[in-house]
Amino acid sequence: MPMRHSYAVEVEWTGAGEEGTRTYRSYARDHVIRVEGLPEILGSADPTFRGDRARHNPEQLLLAALAQCHMLSYLHQAASRGIVVTAYRDAATGAMETAGTGGRFTEAVLHPVVTIADASQAADALDAHRQAGIDCFIASSVAFPVLHAPTIVVDGEVVASAEARARREDAA
Repeated sequence: MPMRHSYAVEVEWTGAGEEGTRTYRSYARDHVIRVEGLPEILGSADPTFRGDRARHNPEQLLLAALAQCHMLSYLHQAASRGIVVTAYRDAATGAMETAGTGGRFTEAVLHPVVTIADASQAADALDAHRQAGIDCFIASSVAFPVLHAPTIVVDGEVVASAEARARREDAA
């Protein structure tokens, strides 16, 4: 039986200035993202869209959510498989296309570099990314491909890597 989980965030626009949205250029895109009990996140638009480059933009936060979700799903997979992960980092990238006043992400590519304790588990550690991609709630919720290009490291040496692949190997 499915379980329902609810989440709440507050977003407050702080960029009205003196004129509000009198013109496209009269207002700042600055805003604050709040989640009860957590530090505030200062947000804005991407600088291309008149945003403040010193603040996080929604596109970066979407990519961060995908990378975080995959990492957490992967760590669960590793623990379930008996793989000892000692470090994990990701340099995720995303592509977005715009047309007129709209746009959409066309893909995200996660580049996790995972350090494990036992080289004999490298193939299984690499395979765990496949299942993590299936398990990730955020990746399952977006309408664009989330690809993976993982690297497995033991004692500072790369022992396995894979080209970017679809988050679900059975996807056509």
